[in-house]
Amino acid sequence: MAVNLDLKKINKTIKIFTVAQFGLIALLIYTAVNFQQRLQAVGRGYRFMNGVVYAFVIQLLLFYPIFRFAAKEAERDLAIAGVSPTQEEAKEFAKKKRWTDVAKMSVLGFYFIFALASPPDPFILSIIIYSFLLTVLTYLQCYSFAVKKGSK
Repeated sequence: MAVNLDLKKINKTIKIFTVAQFGLIALLIYTAVNFQQRLQAVGRGYRFMNGVVYAFVIQLLLFYPIFRFAAKEAERDLAIAGVSPTQEEAKEFAKKKRWTDVAKMSVLGFYFIFALASPPDPFILSIIIYSFLLTVLTYLQCYSFAVKKGSK
């Protein structure tokens, strides 16, 4: 009985991630259109595709670490899903969960500080925001993929 409840919780998490992905894709499209208009307003509309390509290259560089991080987190969640953990296992699980949350918040803080510290150039800001949104999307997709693969 506990196995079904925990897998239901993981499946619910994946459904929430799917909805969040649609929201992030809509936000990505909105910011792309907004930055394209801002770049055209300052006479540098030709730089729009450069920003998209730079963000894509950054995302390619970050893909493997994000994939490994999400896979380890999914593996941890699946390992605890079917069992009633002892007090020591629950403590270890909570410690690992806390460290992954710290890592996620550190990435969020990095992008936030980087965006604040950068010059107010729409080209640079677009690359930062595209990279952030793509990083979050990649994490959500990799986690969902790892859970589906691991649950089989």
